[in-house]
Order: sequence, then structure tokens, then C-alpha cells
Amino acid sequence: MAVFEVSMERSRLSSALIAILMLPAAGAAFAQDSNTEAAPQSSQETVDVADSTDHFDTVIVTGSRIKRAEIEGPAPITIISAADIEKQGYSNVYDALGSLTQFTGSVQNEFDQTGFTPNASFLNLRGLGPGYQLVLINGRRTADYPLPYNSSSNAVNLANIPTAAVERIEILSGGASAIYGSDAITGVVNIILKNNYEGDQFSLRAGTTSRGGGDSGRLQWFGGKGGDAFNVTYALEVSAREEILGSQRGFMDSALDGPANGPRTTGVGLFSGATGQNLWPAGLETTCARFEEFEVAGNSCLYNGHAATQSVRNSDRNLAGYVAGTWYLDDNTQAYGQINVSDSRATLVPRMEQWTKVFGDLSLNAYAFAVRSFAPSEIGGVDAYAQHYDETTFDATAGLRGSMLDGRFSWDATLSHSRYELDINRRMFLTQALDEYFLGQELGRDAQGRPIYAGINTDRLFNPLDADTYRSLSTAVHSEAESSVTQGTLVVSGDLFELPAGAVGMAALLEGARQSYELTPDSRTLPGNPGSGSFNLVSTGGEGKRNRYAFGLEFSVPLTSQLKASLAGRYDKYDDATAVDDAFTWSTGLEWRPFDSLLVRGSYATSFRAPDMHYMYASSSAFYIDIVDEFRCRANGVDPTSTTCNTLGVQPSVAGFRNGSTALEEEKGTSTTLGMVWDIIDDLSVSLDWYNIKLEGGVSDISVRTLMREEAACRLGTDRAGNAVATDSPYCVSVMSLVRRNGDGSIANYSSFPINQAMQETSGVDVNWRYKFETARLGDFNLGLGWSHVLDFERQEFADSAIEDTRDDRGFFNFRSRMNWSAAWSRGDWNANVHGYRWGSLPKADGSDRTAPYLVWNAGIGKKINERASLGLQVNNLFDKLAPRDDSYTQYPYFNPTYSPVGREVFVKFDYKFN
Repeated sequence: MAVFEVSMERSRLSSALIAILMLPAAGAAFAQDSNTEAAPQSSQETVDVADSTDHFDTVIVTGSRIKRAEIEGPAPITIISAADIEKQGYSNVYDALGSLTQFTGSVQNEFDQTGFTPNASFLNLRGLGPGYQLVLINGRRTADYPLPYNSSSNAVNLANIPTAAVERIEILSGGASAIYGSDAITGVVNIILKNNYEGDQFSLRAGTTSRGGGDSGRLQWFGGKGGDAFNVTYALEVSAREEILGSQRGFMDSALDGPANGPRTTGVGLFSGATGQNLWPAGLETTCARFEEFEVAGNSCLYNGHAATQSVRNSDRNLAGYVAGTWYLDDNTQAYGQINVSDSRATLVPRMEQWTKVFGDLSLNAYAFAVRSFAPSEIGGVDAYAQHYDETTFDATAGLRGSMLDGRFSWDATLSHSRYELDINRRMFLTQALDEYFLGQELGRDAQGRPIYAGINTDRLFNPLDADTYRSLSTAVHSEAESSVTQGTLVVSGDLFELPAGAVGMAALLEGARQSYELTPDSRTLPGNPGSGSFNLVSTGGEGKRNRYAFGLEFSVPLTSQLKASLAGRYDKYDDATAVDDAFTWSTGLEWRPFDSLLVRGSYATSFRAPDMHYMYASSSAFYIDIVDEFRCRANGVDPTSTTCNTLGVQPSVAGFRNGSTALEEEKGTSTTLGMVWDIIDDLSVSLDWYNIKLEGGVSDISVRTLMREEAACRLGTDRAGNAVATDSPYCVSVMSLVRRNGDGSIANYSSFPINQAMQETSGVDVNWRYKFETARLGDFNLGLGWSHVLDFERQEFADSAIEDTRDDRGFFNFRSRMNWSAAWSRGDWNANVHGYRWGSLPKADGSDRTAPYLVWNAGIGKKINERASLGLQVNNLFDKLAPRDDSYTQYPYFNPTYSPVGREVFVKFDYKFN
């Protein structure tokens, strides 16, 4: 209890809990007034799982391989049903999971085009990162998205799983490697697909946005047939969505929308390299007017329209199909299988390219600096340079299951294969072709290494291109990626023997798997390859595979009629190029029910994560980044933490180089949960769970900020606090070798690679409140409230560095709290719902303060037309809520891209059941 007392003072948790615990009293009084018959009491939330059990009378629930009828165990589980997904208007599985209060971490998304995966959607439970929760489909692993998140780590894309095939989603909060192996650090997401369905249903949905763009349509057909010896379930989903461009969002369609009217982009310019003097020919306004999108401002010709022509949300077209079947070979044996396939094409419109060049001009007898932006009107429109993502997924499973020893034990043998293929096509300028178009042939280099030309072609520089010229100066760039996982599993479970309090349950697991991935970018985008440097684009390649074998045991032991214990252990053996040889994890849990309406629970688990494939096998890649040179600041007597240093020490577009590492070891974690579930009255429950998750040896690249700090300390012989640093130590020699400097002291480039370095630890609370009741006159009501609050989030970059509490750090862009709520009503042929969510504040871009919380409301209404047909209207973001204001966010899009700029969306849905 001491932990809770300290946390309450810090986060005002006590007030919230008192309020939540008071709500049932008011609800109970209202329910009593309605004079309705009470439902049977239950100690946890109940879910209809009959469709998932076939001819067995128990079901496996995420978090255990022991068959059981109870939904909740020693660790908290959240369930999102297919009905929840539909009634709350979610377009896909990711949208549904995005509503989780445990989703406190930030992730890149399709709007954030600075990322390497702008067409994928990832989960980040508890803020540790997208790869630290295990995503399963029907309890089995699925292939990772082939492109690595942030060009480094692998994770599962949740946007391409068709909702038509989903029965429910189970989310286990906490470590579960002892059951499922690697990656289950912060939790497990198990997407359970439909099975044993009878009948057919057709669904058609159409939607649009109130601010323009984003029209969408979706057709779903799902159904099933069955007989005495078989059942087949199938689903088909076709969907399409048009893009939203910056020009359709007036608050972000121009550089002038920024809080400081900028930064604005030079449309076309020619300047003296020595003095910065404008070298424009006569008639600035006349020349600038030749370009439709450019405008004169002072003595410059500016282009403010980059934002207008890039995607706010991608367009896409998706086709997905699913079929599953079960064949009852005899009373004790079943054969089953399923195939899930999808094909999608998404189009992203990136920020238009810009040509810049520093060169020696013999006609000027000086060196000059030229800038040339390109507008869509010059090259044939935005479609001319759009990026196309063609993605195909295939997931197949076949297995046998049955019972033995007179039904005392059941067994399940499964073989599955999952594959994800991706092609990316885009068009890009050829760097050399642009140089020659504006400057002619290079004549040599001056003493500083700058290229020398006879003189710039001002007629070409100061006149627009046309579509044919654009195609002659550009080329198609094609990249491919694929990933796969093949897995065989045998599970045997049943009751070992009887104790006075009940049967001892057991599950045993044997598993073998093979995982592979391959990235094949256009060779001209790789450093050191023929043609490299052809574009203002760099990529990363990689290829590798690993084999894994595992054995696990799990026990459920009823100690008394009120107390149940669970214990699990798993051994994983790895066969790959890393330093990971094997890993053993274990977990234990307790469930205490002092009386029927109260469950007190707790769990402790160890967990691990094998290094990402791309962390291991990434080939050499290059990138460019703005760096604040701490050495330069400190050498000039400037405080490295001051805003002065950010101005003085910044060096733009420094080249960085990165490689994978096979010297990595597994990341190790622990997870502790403690909580309770209380059924206060019939159909009224509240749960409270405290969690603590610690990760050690986390794999990541050395951050640029840390590298610059350590390099400055090693070069100067003292750290920021004035403590002596041994400049000739092996550590300093290694750090300084990563940063290479020019003769004038500026940074030429730096190198990076992943290492086991970081410690992260987070703790917090999850609160859930649910109440459903019926009234004779007003109808039936179902209410829910969820809240997660991060109490602490600590980080340590190296084993010997200081531990920093980053939860309140102005540079920590994870949410400290998230909340959601729902209210559903039905009466006769009518139904309605209101739901929404609240995201806590984030630091402002300049770290001066925090933004306001983000609050969104959604609502819907439906009507049964007859016994077969129904019609519904759903409005998401009912009040058209946009991102919280942050005037310090001076870079496009002028707000944190975690928030969506889409605004209000309206959907109309029609359902029809054929039998």
C-alpha cells in the first residue's frame, strides 16, 4: 500500500479513485428505481466465447495455454469485441487498439513522413517502443512489417488486418515471455478471427470528412456454413479511401500558417557564397511571376506551397479475404485450417524535392550558392512524384487437435506460415542530371573541394520546367522488402490430479520457428554502391534469418477454495548470428477470491526480447541530421544546455552512417502487477491494477545528443559538471572515433550502431469501471470508463550513467495519462452510442511548458429496418477537434504529428443478414 500512497500524492490519484468508487452508488440507486430484474453476479467481465470453442467446453484466453472458462486471471486482460469495433466506428484493427488507455507511447504514423514506415501503423504500449508487445493472430505469430520502424527495429503492422474477419481482440497487460517467448515485454495482443459462424451478412459503409477529402467506402461480406462433420467460416473485405492533401486543411497548407510565418522556403535564388549578396538578374518580380506558386517577399522569391501538396493522409485500396474450417474426424479429433490474405496499394504524396548547390562560378570569378524549389505545376501534378506502396500478406495455418486419456487431456498440433511482401515505387530527380541541367559539365574542384563550373544557366534556373523535362531529369526508383515466419507448435493441456480445492491444470509446449527478412532498396540509394548519390535519398538494406526452438510448462494450482496459484516457465534456444544463445523466463501469479464478488490478483514475470533482425543484419546506410555541436559551444564558453548553444552550435545536414551489429544480446525485463476486480452490485464492476515494467540491456543506437556530449567531454577533458575525464581511456578513444571532424573543427560525419545499453523502467495504474442495466421504459444502458496514468518513467542510457526520471522531462514526448469512456443505449429497434478519449498533455516543442490535454468525442445511432436490415450513422471527432495549440512548434506541420489533422469524419453504414 505504501506504493499507492506515494503515487497518490504525486498524481492526485486518490481523488480520482474516490470519484470512481462513488459512481456505483449513484448507478445502483438509479438501477433500483427502474424495478428491473437483476442479472446473475459475476466476479469478472464476461464475454461470449461460444463461437471460439467448437465442440470443447472451455476456451484458451490470452495469457495462458491452460483451457479455462474464466476470462480474467492473475494479470489484467482487456477485450475489444467485433461489436465494439463496429459500433464505435473503427475502420481497422489499429484504430480500435489506438483507443487503449495503455497506449501511452508515441509512434510515427502515415502523416509523419519523416519516418521510414509512413504506410504502417504500430502499437506502443507503456511507451517502451513499438516492438515490445507481442502481436498474435489466433495465438500465433505473424510476419513483421518488412520495413524497420525508424530504420532500426521490427514490429507488426496493424493497419492491414480486415475487421470483417475479427471476432475479438484480447490484450494482456504485462510481461508474458514465459508463455509466448520473445517480445512479450509490455503485453500481448491476440487478434482472434471468426470461427464456427452460421449464416451470411453483408455490410456497406461510406464516409467523408467535414473539412474535405478522405472520402471512403468499405464493403464486407462474412458468413459460414456447417454440418454434422464440418464448419466453414469466410470473410471478404474491399475498401478504398482517397487522400487528404495539405491544401484541404487551411490551417496547414502554407508556411505562412506557422506561428512565426515560417520558416519559409526559397523558391528560386542565386547568392554570393562569400557575402550572401543576392545575385538575381534585373526584374525580380517579373522573374518570380513566371512560377505559379512562387511569390516575392522583400528581395527574395519564396515558395510557401510545399505543405499544400503533400499528404495529410494517404489514399489506399485494400482487398482482403479469410476462410477457416474445422472438420470433425471423430468424437475426439478435429482437423482445422485457415487462410488470411490481403492485397493493398497506398499512395503517399511526399514533400517536393529541392535542388541546392554550392559551387565555383568562373563567370562570376567567385563561388555561389543556388537554390531551386520545384512546384507540382512544373512537373505534371502531384501524381508525377507520388510514392506507391504495394503490399501483400499471406497467413496460413493447418492443424490437428483432439483429446486423449478419456478426455482428461487435450492436444493441439499446428503448422503456420506468415509472409509480408512490399514493393515501393517512386520517381526522383537525378542529382547529376540536375547539376548538369543548371550548371553544365564540372570543370574541376577548388582548394576547399567545391565543384567549379563555367557559369550557371540563369535562363534555366529562373524559368519553370515542364513535364517532359522533369521526366528527363528524373528516374523511377524501386525498392522491395519481405519478411516471413514459419512455426510449428504442439500444446498438450489438461488436469494432472485432484487436490482438495480442485484439479491441478497443466499445459506443455514444444515449438520451433524460422524467421527471415530481406530489404532490397534501389542500389543507387545505398552508400558505396554504383550510382550511389544519384538522389537526395538514402536507404538501408539487410538480409538475415534465425531459427528458434522452445519448450514450456505451465501449471494452475488451486491452493484453497479461494486461492489459486499459477506458475510458468519457458526455455528458448536461438540459432542465429548474435550473442543470444538461449533464454529462460518464468512467471507466477496469484488469484484470491475472498468472496464471490471480489478478485484480488497479482503477478510477477520475467521477459526477454531477442534483438531485432534489422538491428542484427542492417547493411551500411547513410542519413542526414541537424546536430548541435556541444564541443564547439563548450570550447567557446557557452552553456551546452542554453538556447544560445542551440543557435551557435547547430550544424545542419551532417552525414551519419549506420550498420547493424551481430554482437547484440537479448534484452531482459521484469513485469509486476497487483490489483483487484470488484463486482459491487449486479453488472457493476470496478478494477484497479498497478504495474511496474523494467527493461535492461535495451538495444538502441547511441543518441546524437549523448554522443555529442560524451565526445565534448573526452576532447576537453572534463564533463559538464567539471569532473575530470580521461581523454586517452578506451571509452574516449572509441567515442571520438565515431565523430570525424574537418580541419576547421566542423563535423564531417559520424557513425552509429546498435548496442545493449539502455535501462527503462515505468510504473503506473490502470482503472476500469463498467456498468450495464436495463430499464422498463428508457431502454438498456451499458457504460464504461478506463484510465491509465504513468506514475514514473525512468531511463538510463549506459550502465554507469545517471538514472533520469523522464516522465516530466520537457523532451519526453509520451503521454502521462490516457482515458476513454463509452455509453451505449438500446431500446426496441433503436440503438445509440457515445464514446471518446482524452490524451494528457505533451511538452511544447521548445520545452517551455506543456500543451493542453486532447479531448475527442464520437457518437453514433442505429435503427433496425426489419429483422434482416439495419442502418447506422457514426460521427467520429464530433466537435472537429484539432491538435492542441503550440506556438513554439515552428516546423511544419506546426503541431506535434502525434495528433491527427483529419478532423470530423461521418460514416453511413448498412447491414443485411441473409438468414
